[in-house]
Amino acid sequence: MDLKLKNKIALVTGSTKGLGYAAALGLAKEGCKVAINARDEKTVKSVAEKLSKETNTQVIGISGDVSLPDVPAKLIEQTVNAFGGLDILITNTGGSAHGSIDVLDEEQWQKGIDLYLMSHVRLIKSALPYLRKSDSASVLTINSIAAKQPIPSLLLSNSIRAGSLGLIKSLALDHGKDGIRFNSILPGWTSTERVEELLSARAKANNSTLEEEAKKQANESVFGRLATPEEFANAAVFLVSPAASYVTGVMLTVDGGSYKATI
Repeated sequence: MDLKLKNKIALVTGSTKGLGYAAALGLAKEGCKVAINARDEKTVKSVAEKLSKETNTQVIGISGDVSLPDVPAKLIEQTVNAFGGLDILITNTGGSAHGSIDVLDEEQWQKGIDLYLMSHVRLIKSALPYLRKSDSASVLTINSIAAKQPIPSLLLSNSIRAGSLGLIKSLALDHGKDGIRFNSILPGWTSTERVEELLSARAKANNSTLEEEAKKQANESVFGRLATPEEFANAAVFLVSPAASYVTGVMLTVDGGSYKATI
């Protein structure tokens, strides 16, 4: 299937590793011009160069912490200045603090809100003027299965990510008239650096090993394994592509069947 992504312009935040990197790589392979982002300038420039060489397409690296109020607009502006427009926005962030409500303080809650909700709001708001000019505008938030099925010890993520689902559904309803699609992916446990970090913390708490915790988590999937980043990226690239032109307001679980509810 031709996804009709060649020469489309995309910005993917949080994309030098993990799920964001997988999505950026998938888009670049399809011929997209891609801007990637991370907090560290040296890292993002290096990864952009690697992606460009590997895919033989234009990839630029833009540094900045998307949880900071003034950064999202700058990322959008730099992408538009470099490529002349914007067709696709994929918003992705890193992780926040772990802990129970007794442990987490007000500052950590505010940082969680800025990371898991306001970063998406600010990026989308800044991107809208340019997306309205595109004939195939699409926004995808990389969320987490935690938005529907809470994960132990991730209170901030469980709570705040659920709010971002309401954001995306509302925007899908509001901006269909503008021809802009809004969707979200709720990935399950995928073989990334972030998941290894979470499983290592769980192993320490349970006095077990990383391998034991990974096996237990894999058994939650009907396939008995974790997802690969490429499997996630395949779904992400399709959802933002013109091939999915009648798909909007979707909260897609890419979790190997680990979410057991019917809605």
